[in-house]
Amino acid sequence: MADIKIEKPTKEKLDKMNVSSWPIWQKEKSKFDWYYDDQESCYLLEGKVTVTAKDGKSVDFGAGDFVVFPQGLSCVWQIHEPVKKHYKFG
Repeated sequence: MADIKIEKPTKEKLDKMNVSSWPIWQKEKSKFDWYYDDQESCYLLEGKVTVTAKDGKSVDFGAGDFVVFPQGLSCVWQIHEPVKKHYKFG
């Protein structure tokens, strides 16, 4: 299975992808299971998160990170600080 990709994008890259027009999702501190039916790209405006895949590998990311989750990923989200993010599926 493909890995979760994390990068610190430039403003130019965000503008080129028109990220500011994507919907916004917000969530309080919490822990929950999640499955990706489709690839998701997201840009975190606020928050700190640890995502742990079913194979035990975990990644940490937060405000200012651009994250791509692969289709078919089954994982657990642990939100340490409330999240606000732009997101897009597909």
